[in-house]
Amino acid sequence: MKDYETIIGLEVHIELNTNTKLFCSCSTEFGAMANTNVCPICMGMPGTLPVLNEKAIELAVKAGKIFNANINTTSRFDRKNYFYPDSPKGYQITQMDMPICSGGYYDIEMEDGKKRINIDRIHIEEDAGKLIHLKEENISLVDYNRAGIPLIEIVTGSDFRSADEVILFLKDLRAILQYTGISDGKMEEGSLRCDVNISMRAKNSMDLNKKVEIKNLNSFREVYRALIMEEEIQEKLYAESREDEIKEETKRWDETLGENIPMRSKDDEQDYRYFIEGDLLDIHIEEDFIKNISEDIAELPNLRRKRIIKEYNIPIMQVDILMENKIYIDYFEEVVSYGMDSIEAANWITVDILRILKEREITDAIPINPSYLAKLINLIKNGDINRNVGKKILDMMVDINKDPETLVQEMGLIQISDIDELEKVVGKVIVDNPEAVDDYKKGKSKALGYFMGQIMKATKGKANPPKVKKILERKLDEIK
Repeated sequence: MKDYETIIGLEVHIELNTNTKLFCSCSTEFGAMANTNVCPICMGMPGTLPVLNEKAIELAVKAGKIFNANINTTSRFDRKNYFYPDSPKGYQITQMDMPICSGGYYDIEMEDGKKRINIDRIHIEEDAGKLIHLKEENISLVDYNRAGIPLIEIVTGSDFRSADEVILFLKDLRAILQYTGISDGKMEEGSLRCDVNISMRAKNSMDLNKKVEIKNLNSFREVYRALIMEEEIQEKLYAESREDEIKEETKRWDETLGENIPMRSKDDEQDYRYFIEGDLLDIHIEEDFIKNISEDIAELPNLRRKRIIKEYNIPIMQVDILMENKIYIDYFEEVVSYGMDSIEAANWITVDILRILKEREITDAIPINPSYLAKLINLIKNGDINRNVGKKILDMMVDINKDPETLVQEMGLIQISDIDELEKVVGKVIVDNPEAVDDYKKGKSKALGYFMGQIMKATKGKANPPKVKKILERKLDEIK
C-alpha cells in the first residue's frame, strides 16, 4: 500500500547473565527440575524481604552505555499489580517512573545506509514463572524456577517500518548481549523474548493509530511471521476503508496455527495500579561505578568483525559464519594464536567442526581443545597424516579429548610417505588391474581415480595422496 506505512515498536525482555535471582539467592540455572530453584522470597511469602542483586545493576548499566542511553544516577522499583498464575506474589517488581536508563539509540546497517533506532528506556524487572499447558489433560502447570530471574526490558521507539528492519535490530542485539556477557541471548531457552507493537498510518503523518501488541515471540522466525501476518490484516482493512475495525488489543502468536490469536484488550498502565516498592531503597549510582563499567565493556561485534577481516585476511563469508556465535570466533582466535594459518584454521572450524556440532546437537561449546586442533592441522601440514585421517581423528577428539599426536601413534595412522614403500604398493596395484591400465591409456579420466582408491584401500588410507598420485602417473605413463 503506497499511501500507508507500517509502524513497529519493540519491547525486548532480556534475562541477565547472573548466577542468582534479582532479589534472592536462588539459582538461575536453566533446565533444573520444576520448582526446585525457589524460596520464600521469590514465592512472595509473608515476612520476607527482597535484597537487590548488584550484578544485575552492573549489567543494566553496561547495556545502557552500549545503547548510548542516559544512566540515571537515581532510580527506583515499583510494584506492577496483577493476578495471574505465573506471578506467585500477585505483583511484579519492575521500574515505572524512574528507570535505570532513559533515552539512547542504536544504528542498524541497511543496504542504503544506516538507520537510527531510538531507545525510549531500559529498566530492570523480575521475570515471571512459566506456564506449561497440557492440552490432553486439560490442565496447566506452573514452574516457578524462572520467577524472580533478573531481566532488563529494552523499549524502542516506533521507528521500524518493516519486519526486515526488526530482524536486523534483533540479530544485532543478540550478538551484542552475547559478546559483552550481558545475556546468553538463547531465544530457545527464553533468555531473549520479544513483544511487538504494530500499527499503520498514512505516509507523512505523525499520528499513531490503534496498535496491536503481539506476545509469545521466541525466535526471529516467529517475530517475522507474526509481523507479516498482522501487517497483511491491517493493510487489507485500510485498503477497504475499514480501519475502524482494528482493535487496540493484545494477541498471542500461535506457531502451530501460524496465526495471531486475540488474548485481551490492550492494557493501560492504570490497569496495573503501579505504586512504589516500599521494601526496596532507591538505587543511587555513582559516576565512578558507571566509569568502571564503561571501561570494562568488551569489543562489540561490529568492531570485532572489522578487526577480524583486517587482521586475518579470511573470506567475508567465513568471517560471518564465525561471528554468528561468540564461541566460534573466540575458538578461531585461540587456534590461530598457536601459530596456525588463519585460512586453514577457518576452513576446519567453519566446515568440519561446525558439521560435528550440528550432527551431535552441541550448541554451548566446542568440545575440542584449541591446541589439539592446531596440532592436528600441523600433522596434516607436515605430511604425517592426510586430511581424511585428520577428519577421523577430529571426530574421535570430540569423544575422548585426547592429543591428536597420541591418537595417531596409538592407532598406527602415521601416513606412509616413504617413496620405496609407495613404489611397491603402486606397482602391485597396476599389475593387478590391467583393464584399468587400458582405460587410462584410452584417456578415461576415471581410471586414475580408481587406481587412487585401490592404493588407499591397500594402505588402509595411510598413503600420502600427493606422493601416490605423482608415482602413479609416472608409472602409468611409462607403460607402452
